Amino acid sequence: MLPAPSDLAMLGGAPAVPRGLPAPRWPMVTDADEAAVLNVLRGGALTSVGRGDNEVARLEREWAAYCAVGHAVATSNGTTALALALAALGVGPGDEVVVPALSFVASALAPTHVGAVPVFADIDPEHYLVDPAAVRAAVTPRTAAIMPVHLHGLPADMAELTAVAGGHGLAVVEDAAQAHGARYRDTPVGGLGDLGVFSLNASKNLPTCGEGGLITTDQPELGRRALLLRQFGEDLSTDERVYVSATAGFNAKLSAVQAAFTRSQLARFEATAAGRERAVRRFLDRLGALPGLVPPRALADRTHAWHLLRFRIDPAAAGLDVPAPRLRAALQRALRAEGVPVGPYQVAPLPAQPLFADGGGWRPAFPPVPVLDPAATPVAARTIEETFVLQKVHLDPGNDGLLDRYATAAEKVWEHLTVLAEYADRMDYRPPWARPAGRRVRPVAEGAR
Repeated sequence: MLPAPSDLAMLGGAPAVPRGLPAPRWPMVTDADEAAVLNVLRGGALTSVGRGDNEVARLEREWAAYCAVGHAVATSNGTTALALALAALGVGPGDEVVVPALSFVASALAPTHVGAVPVFADIDPEHYLVDPAAVRAAVTPRTAAIMPVHLHGLPADMAELTAVAGGHGLAVVEDAAQAHGARYRDTPVGGLGDLGVFSLNASKNLPTCGEGGLITTDQPELGRRALLLRQFGEDLSTDERVYVSATAGFNAKLSAVQAAFTRSQLARFEATAAGRERAVRRFLDRLGALPGLVPPRALADRTHAWHLLRFRIDPAAAGLDVPAPRLRAALQRALRAEGVPVGPYQVAPLPAQPLFADGGGWRPAFPPVPVLDPAATPVAARTIEETFVLQKVHLDPGNDGLLDRYATAAEKVWEHLTVLAEYADRMDYRPPWARPAGRRVRPVAEGAR
């Protein structure tokens, strides 16, 4: 029980965000999007295999130009794009790939799909991006590649990371699944490493009508290999398909319908991103005024795509003597009761997921992988305990009125911060990855890659 009366919704008061409001939608589907899809359906060129120009090839050219690189290869989803990128580099059994300890699981699964082993590097505590010093410490004689993740839409420190890679002769694959349109030192993500990878899942800033992915590179040979691997290892440069495979490729094609939908979204991508920037900045300005709530921010040398908004709880800054994980749990509960859909993004660092911590049946005979726990990557573990995120609602800049309601709800919750701190100090708290069996964990929904 809370120690004092309150009008908080979690105590029975009226929620700040009225129930019954229309659910926010993303992606926003316009008449132009529908027309683009219908044109493909009526035209009959539904795959990327047909002769001549097609929607998939057009999307590849347009995205390559947007990322200021020479080549793009469209794929069935972002996870296959990561695996194809690694395969194009020749990464395979016996190799290691350094990945961040905090990301969507696809970042670590992709190396396993080509027979390699993910090695986890911890993150920095302020921006939640992979720590270049931790990457440097994770490099071994088996390391073949580094896979920085531009987490939540903020580019990783590519100057430091490419310096580490260059010093050891390693490839760099950018996981830009959440960072469409972000720039690092005025260079678009996707053109900063040997290859870049994007997801077109319907939850992403640049979506398709389902699943999709894109690989970018400025190296012609890597682009050729990725294209070869996308379709059974076949050479598609001939006038007619001859059904001869030169290597063990995949079947990872994007459909023309999905490509057409994304091309239509891309036509207004810049305008949507600019509107999102304005709405998110205004929202973050209001929340940044709340003591003890640390909002995300861009950096002087890079822009932010604002795919997810991660907020850290700092009790000391609010004059409170209560552990941050406890206060985060109490505030998250109070905000959700008010109608603000915050929640965790990942409930465990990647090395603590059962797949990697317990083997999960994936491990090859070489090399051995140690059993890991959250303490192996303490900053990632602390980040999960001390933060929550808002996802998807803010992607549509037309939801700025709803964001205003969310800010008002947060201001209401902060009026009762002392009461919530007392509740947090008494609550039965366990880390998100240590919930008792049968207790449901409610992370914010994450679209597949």
